[in-house]
Amino acid sequence: MLSRKSKLLLLKIASMFSVIRGYNIPIIALAQYLSAIFILAPNKRALDVVLDFNLFIIVIASSLTIASGYIINNFYDSKKDLINRPNKSMLDRLVRQKTKLQVYFAVNFIVFLLAFFVSIRAVFFFSTYIFLIWFYSHKLKKIVVIGNLTASFLAVLPFFAILLYYKNLYPQIFAHATYLFLLLLIREMIKDLENIKGDVANNYQTIPVLFGENFSKKIISVLTVSTVIPIYFLIEIFEVGYMDIYFYVSLIVLIFFIQKLWKSETKSDYLMLHNILKFLVVSGVFCIVLIEPEVLIRGKRIVEIIVK
Repeated sequence: MLSRKSKLLLLKIASMFSVIRGYNIPIIALAQYLSAIFILAPNKRALDVVLDFNLFIIVIASSLTIASGYIINNFYDSKKDLINRPNKSMLDRLVRQKTKLQVYFAVNFIVFLLAFFVSIRAVFFFSTYIFLIWFYSHKLKKIVVIGNLTASFLAVLPFFAILLYYKNLYPQIFAHATYLFLLLLIREMIKDLENIKGDVANNYQTIPVLFGENFSKKIISVLTVSTVIPIYFLIEIFEVGYMDIYFYVSLIVLIFFIQKLWKSETKSDYLMLHNILKFLVVSGVFCIVLIEPEVLIRGKRIVEIIVK
């Protein structure tokens, strides 16, 4: 049997894992690698991309930056989370606020050192990213609309680190980024509906707090319909291979999402909508492989073989 000290240590590890949302970070790292292989570096062999040391450092630095972002966000949101997420908040509080800050600064220092292995440009990028996350958590999060837009932008930013590394500005990249940005923005606004009690108690200036739930639902509906634009370009204009199946399915899911949105009234209803959007984002990561599945088998693009 484990001693009391060992049990306490395991609980604190579980608490820190909850704070940094460790279940999200591997998905983001996988998304970066798949984006590099199938979208951002289409002329490189998949194996060469996977074994690229600089790319590995960028992915690790991104993951650590995101983890530190969750820590500082948890630090500032501790009172709000007691109302909105009491069970998770109790687990998170097993680690002292002082310890969280110490881990936060240590992780950011490691990111700063890792970035030097890539380039000065990488140091500048991650330094800016860390600052923006802190500024969002400290100030911007409480500002109506600005908080939602900033949160969505920060969630997409790790992919721009890969984009800057490969320097490939294909138009379809921005169509993918726009679609992802809209999904994340909608999710942020659903979270505002889900967390309205805590936001009111802690003076967060969100759209549902200032203008009401119905107005917020109208904005969300407009944003959801707007996803048709990048989806149209990705299916009809650009080449996304079999991934068009994902986009057709996502349209059906988003139609159901809007119907469910206008019937939603309780926290559990909004949590369901939140999970639907999370499913679309996560499944979209894995469906990147559908752009050209043969890459994983042959190690290079079929198109390249045909051209040669």
